[in-house]
Amino acid sequence: MKYRELKYVPLHVSEIVFGCAGEKMLRGENVDDLLDKAIDLGITTFDTAENYGKSEIVLGDWIRRRKNRKDIVIISKGCHPYDGINRVNPECLKQDLDQSFERLGTDFIDIYFLHRDDPEEPVGEIMEVLNDYHRAGKIGAFGGSNWTVKRIIEANEYAKYHDLIPMTVSSPNYSLCRQIKDPWGGGPGGVTITGPENKEARNWYEKEGIPVFSHSCLGRGMLSGKVKSDDPEGAKKLLDEFAIKGFYATENFERLRRAEELAEKKGATVSKIAIAWCLNQSLNVFPIMSCSTAERIKENCDASDVVLTEEEMKWLNLEK
Repeated sequence: MKYRELKYVPLHVSEIVFGCAGEKMLRGENVDDLLDKAIDLGITTFDTAENYGKSEIVLGDWIRRRKNRKDIVIISKGCHPYDGINRVNPECLKQDLDQSFERLGTDFIDIYFLHRDDPEEPVGEIMEVLNDYHRAGKIGAFGGSNWTVKRIIEANEYAKYHDLIPMTVSSPNYSLCRQIKDPWGGGPGGVTITGPENKEARNWYEKEGIPVFSHSCLGRGMLSGKVKSDDPEGAKKLLDEFAIKGFYATENFERLRRAEELAEKKGATVSKIAIAWCLNQSLNVFPIMSCSTAERIKENCDASDVVLTEEEMKWLNLEK
């Protein structure tokens, strides 16, 4: 496992992040075997959220029993919309943060994301609250999940002119599997920086050096290896409604076919090739992986050792 140092985060961050949105954690079931395996393989960073069912509670209980809080990086998120109502405001932010501290059993969250955005909400008020929690030693780095570059720039300009800490991390979708439609909605919806139409956004991330914590980096299962490129109808039985809405497209089945071909050539798996595609980019990408078995965790971690040539990267992405 490789690690990277991020500003305002006390510990080094593992480049593979364990996603705590798996079904068992959402339901509140014990997943000690998976969390322990992640640690054994060198994963130190765990991604959860206020709206991930009972995920924060499960993670917090495991941390308490293992007594390993000082050794791991916690990522959590708040201000997710409910019942079609945007909740990106100071009151909801404080409520969600304080609830996350209680559920996780900690007084410090290493990386905190606003799960959605509300472009109608003044960004200055949000930045003031985030900075209050940062100054109080309750959160480290912070940023937006599914925030557009335009709004991140707006937030950071406010921070600059008010002597505040800016957003230094971001969590959009970034994947070999191109998001063709917004899977979820809420605020600006599921923001992606994949595809030729988002080249300018990627250039900005690279120029600014802001880390990208990529969600849905396997297209919510499209590139997991379970879906087969020659069976589009069968894929509908394996993918959830959000995957079908956001990633089910002819072009992505062709990317899958090429990933299958390259995986066979390299003696790897499709998911390993897809994760390696993210890790071999010039951007500072941290793929977030939700895994249901210890074997899958091991497989995904091994992607760190897969090197792809520029030619292979372009071929996988249908650029040649």
